Amino acid sequence: GHLLFNLGNAYYRMDELGEAVLHYERARAVIPRDADLRFNLAHAKDQVIDSVAGAQGLVDVTFFWIDSINLQESFWIFAAANFLFWAVLAVRHFIRSELLYYALLFAVAFWLVSGISLGVKWIRIKTDNRAVVVQKEIEVRSGPDIHDTVLFKLHEGTIVRLERSEGQWSLVRVSENKRGWTGPEAIVPVRALGPEAA
Repeated sequence: GHLLFNLGNAYYRMDELGEAVLHYERARAVIPRDADLRFNLAHAKDQVIDSVAGAQGLVDVTFFWIDSINLQESFWIFAAANFLFWAVLAVRHFIRSELLYYALLFAVAFWLVSGISLGVKWIRIKTDNRAVVVQKEIEVRSGPDIHDTVLFKLHEGTIVRLERSEGQWSLVRVSENKRGWTGPEAIVPVRALGPEAA
C-alpha cells in the first residue's frame, strides 16, 4: 500500500494526474485509513476537470465502515467473531447464566454482521469495474470505431465504469445517461494490478 502511495506521489510530481489518481486508488484498497493517502487523493481529485458524482447506494449507507477496512482486516474480524461465538457457546454449554445468554446474543450479532461485511467487501473488490483516464484528454465515441461520432471528451484523472471491451475499444459509463466508447490505452482499470485483485 505504501509503495502504491509513493508511486502516486511520484506521478503527481511528474504532472501525470491520471496515473496519480490510479495509484492512490489502488493504495486505498490496502491502506484505506492512511491520513496522508486520503488527503493526497482528495487533493488530486480536486484538480480533475470532469466532475463525476458518485451516488451512494443502500449497501454503502448500511455498511458504512466497509471503506475503512481492507479485505484482510475484514477476514480477521470475521475470524475473531467466529472464535468468540463458539467460545461463548462452549462456555454456556457448561455454565447457564443470564450474562452468558446476552453474551451469546452479542456474539451471534457480531458474527452475522462481520460475516456479511466480509462478503460485501469481497464482492465489491471482485466486481470493481472502475477505471481511470490516464491520457490528458480522450474522446468518447458512439461506437468502437475511429469514424464514429464523438459524444463528449474526458480528461485525465476522471474515474469511469468499464462495462465491456471489444478488441482495443472499451465501453465506459460516466453516469446513467452518459456512456460511450474509448480508444486503446485511454483508461486503466483500478483493480487490474492491485494487491488484492488476485
